[in-house]
Amino acid sequence: MAILQEPIKEILRLQNYVDGEWVDTAGNIKDVVNPATGKVIATVPISTKDEIDEAVAAAKEAFPDWRRTPPVARARCLFRLKELLEENFEELSRIQTMEHGKTIDESRGETRRGIENVEVATGIPSLMMGQVLEDIAAGIDEYLIRQPLGVFGIITPFNFPFMISLWFAPYAIATGNCVVIKPSSEDPICQSKIAELTEEAGIPPGVWNVVNGGRTVVSGMLDHPDIKGVCFVGSTPVGRDVVYKRCGETGKRVISQAGAKNFAIVMPDADLEHTMAACMTSFYGNTGQRCLANSNLVVVGEGLTEREYEAFYSKVVDMFVAAASRIKLGYGLDEMIHMGPIRDKTKKERVLGYIEKGIAEGAKLRLDGRRYEITGDFPDTCFIGPTVFEDVRLDMAIGQEEIFGPVANMMKARTLDEAIEMIHSIPFGNAASIFTGSGKWAREFQYRVECGNIGINIGVAAPMAFFPFSGMKDSFFGTEHGQGQEAVRFFTESKVVIQRWF
Repeated sequence: MAILQEPIKEILRLQNYVDGEWVDTAGNIKDVVNPATGKVIATVPISTKDEIDEAVAAAKEAFPDWRRTPPVARARCLFRLKELLEENFEELSRIQTMEHGKTIDESRGETRRGIENVEVATGIPSLMMGQVLEDIAAGIDEYLIRQPLGVFGIITPFNFPFMISLWFAPYAIATGNCVVIKPSSEDPICQSKIAELTEEAGIPPGVWNVVNGGRTVVSGMLDHPDIKGVCFVGSTPVGRDVVYKRCGETGKRVISQAGAKNFAIVMPDADLEHTMAACMTSFYGNTGQRCLANSNLVVVGEGLTEREYEAFYSKVVDMFVAAASRIKLGYGLDEMIHMGPIRDKTKKERVLGYIEKGIAEGAKLRLDGRRYEITGDFPDTCFIGPTVFEDVRLDMAIGQEEIFGPVANMMKARTLDEAIEMIHSIPFGNAASIFTGSGKWAREFQYRVECGNIGINIGVAAPMAFFPFSGMKDSFFGTEHGQGQEAVRFFTESKVVIQRWF
């Protein structure tokens, strides 16, 4: 049995972090359960409306002094935070695996992506610069400056408990704003650890706050008059019908990054060995619980005869099933494990429900994730194996709805045009990938496909921190995106000054 090196040795009692103090809640308490072992590893408060109001008030009070802090001084705090995150890199990664279930390699990747956003935000003295032009008329100059707005709310999902807050918060505070973060109550431990490190990094009280909870906290953020904007990552129904709608009603800025149903297109000239490796990471990484996971694999027969196409399709599907069959399930702290559990039993039951739907709708179940082996002596409460369906149509629920689990659908398209039409028939527009050796096909794909993140021979089209995390259609609601310069613009207002001196 592998030595698992769990950093959480006893049940943690989490608190809110408000105005530089750790405070208890008057609300209920919820258990945080390790989905691989079934053991309680922490308790988390479910905060009240008064408690979110107190956090917003603390952030509002801290804003004037933090705004007057020079950008270079704010950046130095982020440099210290980056160093502390690096020093605690392995512990933070292992906590993610314990509270979420993903493998340790996936957690390390998440930690690295989060730190990269802090690193980019340290460049705020340059990123926040405005513009100037002399003599727009005789003796008159005009310039643009970027100014912070105040308090921002950040609502993060369960699937990336460490990284998502760092898509937004470093840019918000670097530009002179204050933040109130609401982690998922399912796996909030990392956000408490980050808050501890922000205090050590010298970020003043009230600038960075964490309020745990559920819908009451979310509603408190959306309705609070002192919150200038909200950043959200989660499902489309919540992102569109709750967050985006209510921010519009109250005049708040909003970044609402929502659901997905991503396609991977395999052309006849694709390097199948590398394609299969990329697909395993994309379809089954994070147990399929991510908005960049591919779900529908479309095998394209452009230029092939019918016989050649059928042979090519069968080869791709057989290779995919064979590779998926080799994925090892178990506790993600074991370095030999490829895939961990679904986050909780309810989410597993939802995925199982989609497998039943697929069978009922006539799809062919090539690999049944309901039958699996777990490496090690762990309960099977949250585990589910890689699943592959063949002969999937777009009018099936499994073909068009976001499953958020390790389910892959094999589809056919005779031409690239048909494959692109299939992508466009789905309301989502988060990501799409093409596997090909043809520059012509690749350019046609990236030019025409209405998705925010495009992969060319890349299975997970995840932008680096200095590029925006994009999205279109029902996958994104707002104007600016998270990360990079778009985040800087989101967290600042452009003020134009026109001056003449006599």
